[in-house]
Amino acid sequence: MDGLGSHFLEEVRRQLRGYKRMAEGAIAQVTDEQLLITVDPESNSIAILIKHISGNMRSRFTDFLTSDGEKPDRHRDQEFELNGEPPRDELLRCWEEGWACVFRTLDSLKPEDLMRTVYIRHEPHTVVQALNRALAHYASHIGQIVFLSKHLGTHNWRTLSVPRGKSEEYNRKMIEEKRRSGKAVSKEPAHKS
Repeated sequence: MDGLGSHFLEEVRRQLRGYKRMAEGAIAQVTDEQLLITVDPESNSIAILIKHISGNMRSRFTDFLTSDGEKPDRHRDQEFELNGEPPRDELLRCWEEGWACVFRTLDSLKPEDLMRTVYIRHEPHTVVQALNRALAHYASHIGQIVFLSKHLGTHNWRTLSVPRGKSEEYNRKMIEEKRRSGKAVSKEPAHKS
């Protein structure tokens, strides 16, 4: 279990680092004014998504193993409201604090913690379940941030992944890099997309 548990924790860290990087790449491509735009009355702005993700992270990952993930001082509904026009640096400070809390907690977890029980709103979860829940939650909101950033900054958008029409070129480049590094290259894809 230790090997699998260590691999799982490292994979959660890897994926979260990737989502953080992706969101920051998207946020960097919009203006301060665009951070505050909502595309319709039921939508969230990028600023609100940053505020919500950060609040969720602080609540869920503070005292992760020992207290309920919904902290009494969290006011979730207020995460979906903006008081005025918060400056980018304030939003990014909250963003970094939330991520720091997540990574501090992940770095403290050991494989033997994975089947421990933690609570979110008094509902029991194994640590594995809580981490998967957080990973899915953050991925969905980061997808929204990327979508909004791309929509709002479309005329200057710099892709965050493989550019359209460049998949084959990218695949050839990856194969060539693996050959140069001496790593084996699979001839069959692991899955079809």
